[in-house]
Amino acid sequence: MEVILLQDIKGTGKKGDIVDVSTGYAQNFLIKKGMAQQATNAARGELKAKQRAQAIAEKEAKELAEKNKQRLEEEPIEIKEKAAEDGRLFGSVTTMKIADEIKKQRGIKVDKRKIEQAMPMRAVGTQTVRIKLHKDVEAKVTVRVLGVEK
Repeated sequence: MEVILLQDIKGTGKKGDIVDVSTGYAQNFLIKKGMAQQATNAARGELKAKQRAQAIAEKEAKELAEKNKQRLEEEPIEIKEKAAEDGRLFGSVTTMKIADEIKKQRGIKVDKRKIEQAMPMRAVGTQTVRIKLHKDVEAKVTVRVLGVEK
């Protein structure tokens, strides 16, 4: 019996796959638990329509990420932090602080977990960080930390 998987099932297939399984397994387990549906012509058409819509959404997300990459890489992000006279910061510049400053300065919301920082910034200066905007798009942003006296 052919079924369309509604979620990933280890040993059987991934979500959206059309697989041929035994009738008992399909009716008594997969369909009953809501993990699959019978692969009728209507269900196949619906699946193809969903896949087309998903492909279009993926393309638009990638285009937006490319546009945001251009905006992020054109100028450095400047962060003002309290610093000692020798340039050491009181604390450090974290990925959360970088994400907040990107939101303020460029209007682009970036998840702090998508920012890869080679090492924490604990002194005045510049550092290049990588930001994963999309699975295929990565921006290299220069972060400039400016010291402000207490």
